[in-house]
Amino acid sequence: MRDLTASTVKHSFYVSLNPNLNPCCCFHFEKTKIIMSDEEIVEEKELDLSSPEVVTKYKLAAEVVNKALQLVLSECKPKAKIVDICEKGDSYIREQTGSMYKNVKKKIERGVAFPTCLSVNNTVCHYSPLASDETVLEEGDILKIDMGCHIDGFIAVVAHTHVLQQGPVTGRAADVLAAANTAAEVALRLVKPGKKNQDVTEAIQKVAAAYDCKIVEGVLSHQLKQFVIDGNKVVLSVSNPETRVDDAEFEENEVYAIDIVTSTGDGKPKLLDEKLTTIYKRAVDKNYHLKLKASRFIFSEISQNFPIMPFSARALEEKRARLGLVECVNHELVQPYPVLHEKPGDFVAHIKFTVLLMPNGSDRITSHSLQELQPTKTVDDPEIKGWLSLPVKSKKKGGGKKKKGKGVEKAEAMEETS
Repeated sequence: MRDLTASTVKHSFYVSLNPNLNPCCCFHFEKTKIIMSDEEIVEEKELDLSSPEVVTKYKLAAEVVNKALQLVLSECKPKAKIVDICEKGDSYIREQTGSMYKNVKKKIERGVAFPTCLSVNNTVCHYSPLASDETVLEEGDILKIDMGCHIDGFIAVVAHTHVLQQGPVTGRAADVLAAANTAAEVALRLVKPGKKNQDVTEAIQKVAAAYDCKIVEGVLSHQLKQFVIDGNKVVLSVSNPETRVDDAEFEENEVYAIDIVTSTGDGKPKLLDEKLTTIYKRAVDKNYHLKLKASRFIFSEISQNFPIMPFSARALEEKRARLGLVECVNHELVQPYPVLHEKPGDFVAHIKFTVLLMPNGSDRITSHSLQELQPTKTVDDPEIKGWLSLPVKSKKKGGGKKKKGKGVEKAEAMEETS
């Protein structure tokens, strides 16, 4: 039995679907160093949602990525090139974040936290082609858009599914979308302090089954921290004897990227062509003296420009990248995000959102409304209905109002606008 403990989990579609690859432990930048002066000691402090400034940065990142998603959707038309759409999504995030926090003493890192991906039909995830790719969209395609933004390392990610057609979505396409959306709504209500990751895993599988669909195996919902897109606390999509993660309990002031992928197929996607992989992440805990000049050149460029967050090979010189990345991957200096597929004819839907576990309840900060759906199935299960009836926000205790600080007021104002 393969034990996918938190220390070996890499990202959503890496470990469980690539048994021949040896995942290495992630090195996480979980603490920020504040150098006060030459005379004073260096203080280490983990930043979380107890800081209003952190909440504001998460919500600023969410505002940008939500608008980027809207832009990408507006560009999705028949005969539009996928690579052009992906590049527009990334460019928008870079432009919007580039104008933020410009006049501050300490440099604030900001930009793309996960490159824009546009996976079509039975392609499950991570499709973000190189500039030379000519693939276009067609009427009736089922589009999965996946992207992320960060401000000072505080990450907001989102994934959305859209059918490229006029009018309501019907049939099995509507079923798989409704399954993903309902599972996401249930997960939102169960990811709260005191609940456990296993509670969510069991619930979303039950929801998918109600629509005669499957939750796709190998998908992991990760805790997010500053500069950490794949934190150690995870929610496994499908529990079975061959895959395990550490049991974990959700806690107040944590942040999660809840990742739901549903399929009308068997939910066991395959890696068909390694050449389609274009998304990578630097493995900062690995070292190796590369032999090829092209590899050393590419790795130097990656280390300088993309030291922590995932990146697209589009940002690298294409010919050198094709050659140099192979050696980097073989020696685990970079971690690939493979493009996976269900069987032709299978319908796949993907919904991902970022949720803040605030003292007053769960705050979903990334999302987009769905098209009108007319599924063939309806949810009659009383347990699922019970989950959906649970409140997202908790009722405030006590009758008196306390005076709020400026930082809290600003964070709440951001919540209202987003």
